[in-house]
Amino acid sequence: MDIKIIAIDVDGTLLNEKNELAQPTIDAIKKARDKGIKIVICSGRPLTGIRPYLKPLGISGDDEYVIAFNGAVVETVSGKIIAKMDVSYEDFLEVEMMSREIGIHFQIETTDGIYVTNRNISPYSVFESQLVRLPINYRTPEEITREFDIAKLMYVDDNDKIVAANHDLPKSIKERLNVVQCTPVFLEFMNKKAGKGNALKNLTEKLGYTTKNVMAIGDQENDLSMLKYAGLGVGMGNGIDDVKEAAQFVTKDNAENGVAYAINKFVNDAD
Repeated sequence: MDIKIIAIDVDGTLLNEKNELAQPTIDAIKKARDKGIKIVICSGRPLTGIRPYLKPLGISGDDEYVIAFNGAVVETVSGKIIAKMDVSYEDFLEVEMMSREIGIHFQIETTDGIYVTNRNISPYSVFESQLVRLPINYRTPEEITREFDIAKLMYVDDNDKIVAANHDLPKSIKERLNVVQCTPVFLEFMNKKAGKGNALKNLTEKLGYTTKNVMAIGDQENDLSMLKYAGLGVGMGNGIDDVKEAAQFVTKDNAENGVAYAINKFVNDAD
């Protein structure tokens, strides 16, 4: 394959089991970049939560890109927005109302903050705020207005509640929105046109390449669309079964530097 772009998920993929960027991964990515390969970090996180990993990889400037908020935002690593697909206010109203009906914690994320609608803030929301480096704010549903640019809606709660909520969602919601469970405690709702696969396709075409030039690496449900789009989809050894089934190749797990192993196999040592 003539790989020109490597799209890499962050949590459970780029980062090891200690949530750290391991040196073998840094070395493999830098070697690929020296070959002219474009590295695109694709994450459910906003850019603020991706930035800490860009500097060690030597990625900077307006000709380098990230896919943030699970594909709702495509931007340069310096923050210039290339494409943005927000959730509508009407969809916010419906999904938030359902959260109250079923008794599950709810939040929205924008490029500048997390807004929770439950006064008793979920510890998972607090953890998310620290992880992605966005401030957390309490707002009543009435205080979230049409002026908010909503990247995604989220149900944030214990795994049993998330699984039940996902199972019981009305068919109309899943037809109208892109719904993914990206972790055991997060269920995310995005614009139907958003998603890592669509975002990666648009960016690939903008850069003058095709799916044949793309390698994508991921581990969770929200990575499926980009693995299916890529000419070479790589599933992590620690990934869910659906990811492994969709991938053309399953690499080692993140505790064994699976990203480095795959990049070395298909790019750095492929000559």
